[in-house]
Amino acid sequence: MIASLRIFVAVFVFIVAIFSIFTPASAVKIESITSSSGITAWLVRDPSIPLISMNFIFRETGASLDPEGKGGRANMVSALLDEGAGDLDSQAFQRQLENQSIQLSFNVDQDSFGGSLKTLNKYRDSAIKLTALALTKPRFDKDAVERIRAQILTGLKSRSSRPGYIASRVWSKAIYGKHAYARPTAGTQKSVEGLSVEDLKSHVLESFSRDRLIVSVVGDMTASELKPMLEKVFGGLPAKGPRRKIQNANFRSKGALIVVKKDIPQSVVIFGQKGVTRFDPNFYAAYVMNHILGGGSFTSRLYNEVREKRGLAYSVYTYLSPRPIAPLLAGRLSTENDRVVESLRVLREEWQRMAVEGVSDAELENAKKFINGSFPLRFSSSDRIARLLATLQYYQLGPDYLKNRRHLINAVSVSQVKQLAKRVIDTEALTITVVGDPKGIKATGKVPLLDY
Repeated sequence: MIASLRIFVAVFVFIVAIFSIFTPASAVKIESITSSSGITAWLVRDPSIPLISMNFIFRETGASLDPEGKGGRANMVSALLDEGAGDLDSQAFQRQLENQSIQLSFNVDQDSFGGSLKTLNKYRDSAIKLTALALTKPRFDKDAVERIRAQILTGLKSRSSRPGYIASRVWSKAIYGKHAYARPTAGTQKSVEGLSVEDLKSHVLESFSRDRLIVSVVGDMTASELKPMLEKVFGGLPAKGPRRKIQNANFRSKGALIVVKKDIPQSVVIFGQKGVTRFDPNFYAAYVMNHILGGGSFTSRLYNEVREKRGLAYSVYTYLSPRPIAPLLAGRLSTENDRVVESLRVLREEWQRMAVEGVSDAELENAKKFINGSFPLRFSSSDRIARLLATLQYYQLGPDYLKNRRHLINAVSVSQVKQLAKRVIDTEALTITVVGDPKGIKATGKVPLLDY
């Protein structure tokens, strides 16, 4: 196992090194383009293939802003926008997408509503028209609404018995309490059943406005072509929409261990605590710290201690969720029921070791090489680049971020990570949810009552 892992890591490092020689990030030229009505987009020209990829985000329009009792509203809208718009019903709309190989989709998370478009240049005009119609004139026909509702309800019912989904829901409720982030993006069976066409239309009217808009385009397109395209796609939207804010989450100062009993051979464990936002001045120290703790796949401390040394779990990882109002440092593992106690002991030990000791010079150097070396892999396609550019705008990072990122990572020091870890890592605040039939474990928190 260890020998094969070393071979894998060596091969991967070699591949990363090859990518690093030709770092695409340093060669990407971002143009900031503004249309006649003030719609701004980032453009990266790539004339090598006659297509474009567009990614767009509406800020402050996500599932956390669904009205009370109408959870899943934004999610249902995201599934219905390409199910008919303007004079095209669902079948006609979908047929046109399919016949012209146009990829149009919409998505939602807790904070924002977004979409993506990928089309060959010869079908660009048609793709632009369909996207504009979906955003400004969605039909929400009864048959399409009921079909999508049924699909969502089937998915919710199926997920309600899955250990991973149960663990996620219980953990979110435990750590967020009454905050909107405790609600699932897709809603519950009860809330989705109660959504009306008027509810869906209200989301469109309240959310899709140009003042919330972020746009990125990658592909075979010039600035002079992009300006009128922006007007055609987004110019029909209201200039401004109602501002709606979510309050900062109040994290519990003392963690808890919650056990949801379920007769399954393995337990699913979700754990975490308050993290740091993307705007924290020490974000890059936190990013590197997380990589070393559990975010670094086959090279992290948790992977080494939990899986490689003890064989307790097939996988274990951590991640940063740097939301401005509810940042998290969290993770997940799965293990046999009789090994949960030992797995949690190792987890807490590594959590505490990071808080007390920070990281070593060697760990820091290896983490920097991996983080910088693997970054070019995000430039493997036009749609991935477009998505990355939209994310950079969302976090107000500026067009020079791609050039500066390597330097920002390299500037992180051992002392910075140690200070950050001492400030952020808190073993006592660690909230843990276990779903399964763990042996010899004592819960310290109650299982919250939830609708699925």
